Amino acid sequence: MNQKYQGILKGKKVVLLSGGPGSERDVSLRSGAAVAKALGTVGAHVTPVDVQGPEFSLPADTQLAFNLIHGTFGEDGQIQEILDRMGIPYTGENAAKSRKAFDKILTKEAFDRAGVPTSAWEKITPGQTPSLELPYVVKAPRQGSSVGVHILRDPSGLAAALEDCFRYGDEVLIETFFKGRELTVGILGDFALPVVEIIPKDGFYDYANKYTSGASQYFVPAPLDEVTAARVQENALAAARALDLEVYCRVDILLGDDGSMSVLEINTIPGMTELSLLPKAAAATGLGFGPLCEEIAGLSLAKGGKA
Repeated sequence: MNQKYQGILKGKKVVLLSGGPGSERDVSLRSGAAVAKALGTVGAHVTPVDVQGPEFSLPADTQLAFNLIHGTFGEDGQIQEILDRMGIPYTGENAAKSRKAFDKILTKEAFDRAGVPTSAWEKITPGQTPSLELPYVVKAPRQGSSVGVHILRDPSGLAAALEDCFRYGDEVLIETFFKGRELTVGILGDFALPVVEIIPKDGFYDYANKYTSGASQYFVPAPLDEVTAARVQENALAAARALDLEVYCRVDILLGDDGSMSVLEINTIPGMTELSLLPKAAAATGLGFGPLCEEIAGLSLAKGGKA
């Protein structure tokens, strides 16, 4: 892809936010370390900040906060609201869009309204039981990195799955199980990166398979015919547009043997570690890690970097 924002970070004072108080803290710190190095290669002056919670301070001369806090607090609108109050531009979507995209139930509603293909679903609260037929997936709707995700093929595991998911909130998403190839598409603005296929060596693409070296195989670009690959990219873009996302994200999609698809969810602050999929897909287009960070920064600043 053509790089639009080359040189935008040269000489800029960038604070790199990573860590956070959520369950993805360790992964966020790894993303932060990788991006700090990449930002240095494009001439940014980087100050890493390990964010522990809402009480944090930034240098007065900060020109951009590069947000790499995955999941709770970083991806759900909380830190965006704090940065808005500080008056500091930041990478990624604004608070309202982040909050909506992080919530799997609100995301499902947006997909249904926009006609984005996605599995049948329902939400339940404590005391309710699913009405969908097995097999189905039980999900905590406001967690990331497959935290609080359980695939059930018989009812014996339901009580434990619900107990786990209700630890994170008073709503649980139940989703019809969709058997298919695991694909993901990175989005930069209005551009869909090459499709990536993920093949875990064991089970599904859960937290361990995402962040353990050698636990999954990745094919970039995915071994798909041109028509199918284009359809996957089109559905990924449609999913991003359904949530009015403007900067960057990664869309997870399942592809059935019959060509049907189910869009699972959107990550508005996808992983940026050495194993992460967005940098792999960008590299397949000739966009290196540093230039990718420039594009994310440029797209963010172009929309104001805040609400």
